[in-house]
Amino acid sequence: MKDLSVRTIFAAAAAALFLLAAPAMAQTPQLDPGEKLEKLQFPAVTMQLKGWTKFGNSHVYTLPVHAGQHMKISFATKSKFAFLAIFDLSRPDDEAFFGTDEDGMSFETTVKENTTWLLRPYYSKVSPRRGLGAPFSILIEPLAAAPQPPQKPAEPERPSLFPKAPAKPQ
Repeated sequence: MKDLSVRTIFAAAAAALFLLAAPAMAQTPQLDPGEKLEKLQFPAVTMQLKGWTKFGNSHVYTLPVHAGQHMKISFATKSKFAFLAIFDLSRPDDEAFFGTDEDGMSFETTVKENTTWLLRPYYSKVSPRRGLGAPFSILIEPLAAAPQPPQKPAEPERPSLFPKAPAKPQ
């Protein structure tokens, strides 16, 4: 009987370790051949990243973000074939939640939960010119918390010559 209790405890401990390790595995980005990973820290002031992207030969960046941080990420390039995609590494799907090809050249948000983002600049595979790639610039700007809209003070009731209509029965 004691042997069964020990086995149960070991099985529970192994399951707990596996569950703790699962989120850590989700945080490891899948890199394309030739990509180089650069780990960033959330900047206290504006940070600019400059680079050159050509399919499979560029830097990708991980950026840890925390709930409540308000930020703006802007992407700039002279090429119409270079783009930026941002992925949330805590999500199991491989879909970007922001891409400059569809969503515009900048992304402003207040982070909802602690996570790590992957910023992947890339040169489009479907471009008619597959030449040298393109230079890019990424600007990461921490912003002050979004101001709350001022609430209107309740208007005092004004005297009226006409009494208020009684509430209608339903």
